[in-house]
Amino acid sequence: MRLRSGIVPSVPSLELKVPPVLLAAVAVLAMWGAAAAWPGAGLPVPGRGVLSALFVALGAAVALAGVVAFRAHRTTLNPTRPGAASSVVRDGVYRHTRNPMYLGLALGLAGWGVYLANAASLALLPAFVAYLNRFQIEPEERALLARFGAEFADYMAAVRRWV
Repeated sequence: MRLRSGIVPSVPSLELKVPPVLLAAVAVLAMWGAAAAWPGAGLPVPGRGVLSALFVALGAAVALAGVVAFRAHRTTLNPTRPGAASSVVRDGVYRHTRNPMYLGLALGLAGWGVYLANAASLALLPAFVAYLNRFQIEPEERALLARFGAEFADYMAAVRRWV
């Protein structure tokens, strides 16, 4: 069941429980494990070192831009307490994505997957995104809608969740 806003109603089990940086670290290990377990799923990726470094650098830049914007607005960076936010940040990188820190993590994981050059490890990237959507981003959006109402609803309508 989805609400009119498109957000799934609350299921508290894992919502806002696993910090996204920890989840990304688990994904790094899982991707490495998948590459080791299925070496036959290797992919030819010419220039994989440079390509993976570009993904990681882009991810770091996007995530850092999100952190800088939050700091400039003096709002919380704690992903487990979105209700403590003091403002809706709409400038800088937040004009293009509502979740630059999570996008940065996903880009970094994409870089790691390119470096591993393994289809099994790259297949875990959509699972990371799906988990973040369901157990991190949707609960954050509910909390921010409750806190900021129409201001956040307008922002959601104007800016995409990822890109």
